Amino acid sequence: MEKTHIFDKPENVKKLLRIFFSLLVVLLVVEFFVHKHAFFPWEEWPEFYAFFGFVACVVLVLVSKYILRPLVKRSEDYYD
Repeated sequence: MEKTHIFDKPENVKKLLRIFFSLLVVLLVVEFFVHKHAFFPWEEWPEFYAFFGFVACVVLVLVSKYILRPLVKRSEDYYD
């Protein structure tokens, strides 16, 4: 019999996702009450860092998929 792990049960995954999204909402709400020592004016916009992080992640994935992948990709018969 195989050993079962904590994430093998769907209810455990659902609990973890609920905790994750709850913490995300809490952090987004707390950001409105924290004073920021901004250097640039746009850093004081509400939720700037959340938006910036999301956009940076999307750009990173797109650049790696459409620019970097063709540069390093080998043909299927490369080792033949």
